[in-house]
Amino acid sequence: MKQRMVGTVMTGDVVRAAPGTPLKDIAGLLAEHRISGLPVVDDDERVLGVVSEADLMARQAWRGERRGHRRLFRARGRAARGRGGRDPGAAGQAAGGPPAWTAAELMSAPAITVRATDPLAKAARTMADHRVKRLPVLDEEDRLVGIVSRRDVVGVFLRPDAEIRAEIEDRVLVRSLWLPAGAVEVTVTDGVVTLDGAVERLSEIAIAVRLTAQTDGVVDVVERLAYSRDDTPLSPGEAWPGGTADGWRHRS
Repeated sequence: MKQRMVGTVMTGDVVRAAPGTPLKDIAGLLAEHRISGLPVVDDDERVLGVVSEADLMARQAWRGERRGHRRLFRARGRAARGRGGRDPGAAGQAAGGPPAWTAAELMSAPAITVRATDPLAKAARTMADHRVKRLPVLDEEDRLVGIVSRRDVVGVFLRPDAEIRAEIEDRVLVRSLWLPAGAVEVTVTDGVVTLDGAVERLSEIAIAVRLTAQTDGVVDVVERLAYSRDDTPLSPGEAWPGGTADGWRHRS
């Protein structure tokens, strides 16, 4: 069963930054294109990291904290000078380090990415696992070719029920399991698929459910299938003669 790949839904025109892009320019790009993050790439279009709104917010919070420290250092310095002591401001400011002004200093690295040939399900799992809203998409040479967002992935689950049903009947039941027409009735309601009918072998039920669940747009599978023969005790080399699952084995 062939699933839709990331490359079929990704955005190819990617807003990106170079390592030396200033903070203000990055903020401008995010605002202008109404996006929450962008990849940072080198001269060979290889992704070095990602700068997000969260990174900019963290930077602003750090600046506010630094300003508070500087006011404290200045107050202490004035008090120390009044007592003839050493001004701690310069030492404290040096300890804070230089501010991060460029994409290379702001970005989160290494970047979490997917490939254009990865299934959309993998992109969805990656986003959920890492709690990110978008992923840079790489080609076979690890170069940036696109960006895929949560909206792109969610869009797959908005397929019309009739379209999902037609694909399951054709690609799962007929082409993969070689079932005769009408052997299994397929109904789809809001992405939930119900398989109702009969197959020859028990093993075919698991195959039908697995391939149906892998179909783009399927939210859940309800299985109501009967079977004529329980072929599960068979050894790997055995086979019932004339079964529809034989064709699936040879074609997988």
